Amino acid sequence: MPPSATALMLHLERGGRSRRAECGGKSRTSRASGWWCDTHGVTEHVRTPFDVGAYVERVRANADPDRCFICAIARGEREEPFVVLRDEICIGFLAKDPTLLGCCLVAPVDHRTGVVDDFTESEYVALQQRVYRIGWAVSQVVPRERLYILSLGSKQATAHVHWHVAPLPAGVAYEQQQYAALMHENGYLQIPDDEQRRLAERIRRELG
Repeated sequence: MPPSATALMLHLERGGRSRRAECGGKSRTSRASGWWCDTHGVTEHVRTPFDVGAYVERVRANADPDRCFICAIARGEREEPFVVLRDEICIGFLAKDPTLLGCCLVAPVDHRTGVVDDFTESEYVALQQRVYRIGWAVSQVVPRERLYILSLGSKQATAHVHWHVAPLPAGVAYEQQQYAALMHENGYLQIPDDEQRRLAERIRRELG
């Protein structure tokens, strides 16, 4: 954990629970999954084991357009309190069960599965402009050493094309960066809904 004369970190229990401590209002990050410091205090989250089998079963169902969870959020049929941007082109929201604090998914409103071949050049550029805006806003709110932006997914699972906007906190060992930082096999952050809502609100404010 980086030194801080203004932050007194409380002992963090195992099992993914979070703790708060006093902070001088400055953003800091930890060597583990990261802690987010604002004027309300510091919260540190440790990675907890993730049920990969249940996750695979859930996302495989999303290959069917009629059951696509991104489409449901975009159409307003599924309540999603963590939306950070919604317009006629894209939907952006905080990821469920994130591996990094502040990780967002950005996807086109329409159900498309080809990362480039399902878009005209102008459509793709318009979407990437929104990826940029969300990435910039996340970077203002969540302390990070680097911002990852990548498109994953599979036509056999979450087929709706989307981009991950994932802030890597400072102090993470090189071997735990990049794909290792994104893999649920290495655990996920169990973040309470109220913290996610507050984080989404701050990102929305940055987006204006």
